[in-house]
Amino acid sequence: MGTQKGIGGMDFLFHRVYRGPLKMVVLDWAGTTVDFGCFAPAGVFVRVFAEMGVEISMREAREPMGLHKRDHIRAISHMERVAAAWVEQHGRPCSEADVEAMFERFVPLQLEVLADHAQLIPEVPLAQASFRRRGLAVGTTTGYNREMMDVLVPLAKRQGYEPDHVVCASEVPAGRPAPWMALRNAEHLGIYPLESCVKIGDTPSDIAEGLNAGMWSVGVVMSSNELGMNSDEIRRADSSELERRKEWARGRMLGAGAHFVIDSLSDVNEVLDEIGDRLKRGERP
Repeated sequence: MGTQKGIGGMDFLFHRVYRGPLKMVVLDWAGTTVDFGCFAPAGVFVRVFAEMGVEISMREAREPMGLHKRDHIRAISHMERVAAAWVEQHGRPCSEADVEAMFERFVPLQLEVLADHAQLIPEVPLAQASFRRRGLAVGTTTGYNREMMDVLVPLAKRQGYEPDHVVCASEVPAGRPAPWMALRNAEHLGIYPLESCVKIGDTPSDIAEGLNAGMWSVGVVMSSNELGMNSDEIRRADSSELERRKEWARGRMLGAGAHFVIDSLSDVNEVLDEIGDRLKRGERP
């Protein structure tokens, strides 16, 4: 968008409108494509704080999910209840040195359990096939570092999931909600304009990442960190309680600005069709 002097010296405003097709999806990993319920990192956060003498709940561990893991630890330590418990245990607030020490402990513990939580979410193979039929590039972003992804990527590939690119939070100036991981995918894969891209994830920070990158943002509920349930728990759950928890998860994602929230990736084609129609009408994220 810019101004230009026209006849008579008048200022005119010109606005380009993209009406082309979708070109890329950018997917999260844990809770979106692998690790139904996002249990691998959540459990390790609980353990790391417990080793420091501070008990945290799984809900507290999940609250900042999607951030770089160091940032995630810092965010937990700043929670009012956790901060008070830390002072009670240690006689002082949690420091940056404490955060760094917990992060250094987090990395090997996470590496120990990654393979146990590497199973593809059931809808992923069909969703990936659909993306390929549409001619979409498939990028990915994650709060894991490269050492962790060196474990996870080959395990996903053996199950048939092979995205075009992986960007880790440790490889950009800042992780989510900053847009840099999503933008790095677009740069590497040569994809633009950014309104031709869709970010898909299972946390508010995923949604924010997509929005900050100028992409469409889609939340996935059933496998999400926000719902925080495995498949067996979902099957056994009381229907009214399950619906209440689903609505809470949807609300978290919509509250973060998601353009769409779907139950699972089996619903993604309808959303991609609608986004495609909106692009044809000249709409932008």
